[in-house]
Amino acid sequence: MSRLSVLLLLLLPAIACSSGPTAPADQSTAPESPVSTAALKAVPFSSALLSPQWQEQLRALVRANLVTPVPAGRMYAALSVAQFRAILAVDENLNTEGTLATHGFGAGGRSRYEAHRGAVSGASAEVLGFLFPAAATALEDQVESDATTNKRQVHPSFARGLAIGRATGLEMVQALQQDGFSVPWTGTIPVGPGFWFPAPGVPPGGTTLAGMTPYLVNSTSQFRSPPPPAFGSPTFDAALNEVLTIAQNRTPQQAASAVFWATAGGGSTPFGYWGLVAADYIDEAGLNERAATHVFALMHAAELDAQLTCFESKYHYFVIRPSQAEPLISLVIPLPNYPAYPSGFACVSAAPARVLMHFFPAHTADLNSLVAEGGLSRIYAGIHYRFDVEAGWILGTAVADWAISHEERLR
Repeated sequence: MSRLSVLLLLLLPAIACSSGPTAPADQSTAPESPVSTAALKAVPFSSALLSPQWQEQLRALVRANLVTPVPAGRMYAALSVAQFRAILAVDENLNTEGTLATHGFGAGGRSRYEAHRGAVSGASAEVLGFLFPAAATALEDQVESDATTNKRQVHPSFARGLAIGRATGLEMVQALQQDGFSVPWTGTIPVGPGFWFPAPGVPPGGTTLAGMTPYLVNSTSQFRSPPPPAFGSPTFDAALNEVLTIAQNRTPQQAASAVFWATAGGGSTPFGYWGLVAADYIDEAGLNERAATHVFALMHAAELDAQLTCFESKYHYFVIRPSQAEPLISLVIPLPNYPAYPSGFACVSAAPARVLMHFFPAHTADLNSLVAEGGLSRIYAGIHYRFDVEAGWILGTAVADWAISHEERLR
């Protein structure tokens, strides 16, 4: 049995004992069947898609600017949803009167292909230019490169798609300016036994996330985690003792797992890591640009909504970190400056993994293994209890299932 399989077996029994998330009763918006890859093979004009390349641009910008996971989720979702909406806008434009030529695209699959490429490029440049103003010139250079790849001159349908993409990107920028991310937090942190406390002189992290506008869930409290074990209860003490025991007997393999998952994605945060996984599956399946942007958009929107919901739960319960409750617990990675319960890492891993299972069901076992290993790594690191990880897995999965059943809200 592989190490990943062992990790999965260690984590999932406790989850299986829970009733877990249930599917929404309303089936009027049932999810589409998993993608039929045979029907979505890329058109033969090029093997390269632009959407994964722009996703990599964002990963590079996140790394270069040392963006933390708290703001990064918002960035990945904005880019991905804007890309998808730009392509939908192109197709709506193309289909308004039933002909391509009427709208300046010409006729044939090449025109649609070029228009989709232009839409992705335009939407991506506008969103990333807003998020990273210092990179605006380099981003426009990328647009020019996209326009002339393997061609002597810009295809007219690319230019038309670019204009539509820029307009869609600007709509996303306007939404970002009104999404609540910058609204000051007015809450208070309770004081007493069992309550988390921030690092001295450092503002608590992620306090504004619960007040942000989600993409797919009704509210950030919709899937709030149930109350954690009471501080000082036998269940809590057993979980705390588990973390202490691991910390006192931590193996090199456990420490390496903690460090690996803390830097998964090469510093581009967990959002960047799951984007890389998605890109691999998209490439393997040979999806076209529209199908690829669909995957990225639903995955990152669900992942962000899981993050927002997770932090709503964190600042509802204010659960103390293990090393705060027991100073003998040593850490492998820095202690995040926000409450423990539920695990944010588990939330933003379970959600994208569940969406990827929807699109690529053949990878379900691998995805479950990745979620399990990543979750356990936080216990190995000394920063989470097992019940944090289990609650995060349940929350992320519930948000993702809701997202899959309500994906029309992305359009």
